[in-house]
Amino acid sequence: MTVIPARGQGIALAALCLSALMFGLEISSVPVILSTIGEVLHGDFTDLQWTMNAYTIACTTVLMASGALADRFGRKRLLVIAVATFGATSLLCGLAQDVTVLIAGRALQGMSGGTMLICQVAILSQQFPAGRQRTRAFGTWGIVFGTGLGFGPVIGGGLVALSNWRWVFLVHTVLAAVTLALTMRGVRESRDPTGNRLDIGGIVTLSLAVFGLVFFITQGPGLGLDSVLTLGSLVLAAAFGVAFVVIERSGSHPMVDFSVFRIRAFSGALLGSAAMNFSYWPLMIYLPIHLQRGLGYGTAATGVCLLAYTIPTLALPPVAERLAVKYRPGVIIPVGLYLIGLGFLLLYLGSGVADANWVTILPGSVLAGVGLGLANTPVTNTTTGSVPAERSGMASGIDMSARMISLAVNIALMGLILTLGISARLNDHPQLSGAQARALAEHVANGADLAALTHALPALPDPESTEALVRSALTHGFGLITLYGGIAASALATAGLVVFRVRRRTRVKDRHSRG
Repeated sequence: MTVIPARGQGIALAALCLSALMFGLEISSVPVILSTIGEVLHGDFTDLQWTMNAYTIACTTVLMASGALADRFGRKRLLVIAVATFGATSLLCGLAQDVTVLIAGRALQGMSGGTMLICQVAILSQQFPAGRQRTRAFGTWGIVFGTGLGFGPVIGGGLVALSNWRWVFLVHTVLAAVTLALTMRGVRESRDPTGNRLDIGGIVTLSLAVFGLVFFITQGPGLGLDSVLTLGSLVLAAAFGVAFVVIERSGSHPMVDFSVFRIRAFSGALLGSAAMNFSYWPLMIYLPIHLQRGLGYGTAATGVCLLAYTIPTLALPPVAERLAVKYRPGVIIPVGLYLIGLGFLLLYLGSGVADANWVTILPGSVLAGVGLGLANTPVTNTTTGSVPAERSGMASGIDMSARMISLAVNIALMGLILTLGISARLNDHPQLSGAQARALAEHVANGADLAALTHALPALPDPESTEALVRSALTHGFGLITLYGGIAASALATAGLVVFRVRRRTRVKDRHSRG
């Protein structure tokens, strides 16, 4: 193996971290500008939903295909293509004069972003194969990735305040250019030497299955669960999912080697990947909405409050890696997930008290961030480190597919739970019809301010009573999604603990049998 000087390794890590920052920012910074986009580009609620969902759906659709392509043609090569495409499509989004063009650009952004994400983890595993260097690399990457997701709402709001919404997209053209220069100089090319040919059948069937599933979850409630399009997408997902399993089990060069799921460390860490996206990460989309529209904080105060939720995730990954080495990932990952679950329970309780404010939600925010900081990097390191190095692209593909599919599903599910919770509270208001309550709930869940609500629904009651009503309803809906996230994280933590303990018992049994 060619040894790259420390300076070259630092350049490579900077490139991977910068691409991770871009990916995270594009998920979490866009929700805060949706109401502005709707006003400027004259988009309705469905258009704004697609502005968000197009990115996530496209990203999840290409993940496994990207892992296979990276293994076959080279991880550095594919990363370069993805970063260049991400920069170009960001430019397209930033210059869009029509909401349809913006949605198309977001879909292309999602495809290139998903490819970037897969390549990042695979390259990290290859370029930093073991020891403290690997721990530091994954720890640093985790911090930067968390920065993008955690501070996206603040950065997005700041860019709008300083300039306009277009710079939320245009800034990535500059970042992409810098990332490309760093990648070309520092990243070492790697590929799977056994990847003789592509599993075209597997790529196509899995991509279509994922697309059908995510479309059903994200668009089904709006289209109607009994509509032909909604039911068709579910049938599509099921049919292509079955076809994918058949192809992978019978093919000579499968994209997914199902034998990796027998590796307990891999399967346990995969449950951890899903758990974080049933709880911590999707709440990142809705927590700023609660702070601004539910508690009445401005952009600056909201940014400060978010620090309690995000700072632990930035500070703890290096500590988490050392703890994972000392106490095993099978202990640290479930502990982190249980802390997320407990933090969400405290958020549920703190948001529901009379005169709730930042103090009442502070303990839950900090504890959830600590849990994420403990679990996130060990999960990534374990999934890629528990399989042979030459199959790291496949492993990172499965890992990131689990993350992004669960993220896409739970952004939609949390949004649905939030909307239903808001609507249930609004239905009690005598001056609102059922149709008005549903429409108002959708706008509130999307983060629209009072002026936008009044403009969209001019027949609402007077502004003062509407504001009080909206805040009460949003608090109720927010409590429901934190309860959901806490239960989901705790349940998946328990499942992961069982898987890891089975692995531990198996090792002990084997050791005794050899003795």
